[in-house]
Amino acid sequence: MVSCLWGNEVRGIVIIIHGLNEHGGRYAHFARQLTSRKFGVYAMDWIGHGGSDGLHGYVPSLDHVVDDTGAFLEKIRAENPGVPCFLFGHSTGGAIVLKAASYPHVENMLEGIILTSPALRVKPAHPIVGAIAPIFSLVAPKFQFKGANKRGIPVSRDPAAMVAKYTDPLVYTGPIRVRTGHEILRISSYLMQNIKSVTVPFLVLHGTADKVTDPLASQDLYNNAASKFKDIKLYDGFLHDLLFEPEREEITGDIINWMEKKLQARPNLGKVKYW
Repeated sequence: MVSCLWGNEVRGIVIIIHGLNEHGGRYAHFARQLTSRKFGVYAMDWIGHGGSDGLHGYVPSLDHVVDDTGAFLEKIRAENPGVPCFLFGHSTGGAIVLKAASYPHVENMLEGIILTSPALRVKPAHPIVGAIAPIFSLVAPKFQFKGANKRGIPVSRDPAAMVAKYTDPLVYTGPIRVRTGHEILRISSYLMQNIKSVTVPFLVLHGTADKVTDPLASQDLYNNAASKFKDIKLYDGFLHDLLFEPEREEITGDIINWMEKKLQARPNLGKVKYW
């Protein structure tokens, strides 16, 4: 796990949990936009990703990442008492954030969560994969399953963003490892089964042309969650990596506006400085 902070004087903090195969450093531009509006930013690389320990692209348990996320949030809260915190999660990171926020002790530390293209209702590449994944993940967890590689699916309509992602040495570009894939299927299934029990304030954003995760599942989250403070934004024709789409400034603006709306009930925030 690694973390970094952008910003000196803040009225709120955003903790970024990246998606599968990438790392927190990819969100530096997003972080600069947030800090320009007085939000401090941290990022965490989960195991097997970016600057963290472990075999590249291998996640033995997403529950461990969920626990790490809660512990990371608790540490940041302790260092910044009284400053409201938001969790941001992209794709599988969105699933991690949503599950972490399902635990009351984590939800109580949060002002809200933001999910972009969350990995909900994920389906295996082939029905047989779902059937054998639990066993195969035990006997050959690090095996690279080429049949499930989504490397060729466009995730942004910005060609430069695509090149930048897949030439980044910290981005895993190999076939998905069996245990990692099984863990994604498992957390996705858990979240869909418990969707009505979601009570944390949230904003979910999804592109309607996303071929990696399901925008209809995001709509179901919005429709069925018990949260009293919830919003959804669907972007017509946008792809998976929303913050790397040509309209990224618009999307970031929507995120910031939502957080500011959430903070309106807390007008007397203290300010925290970092050196």
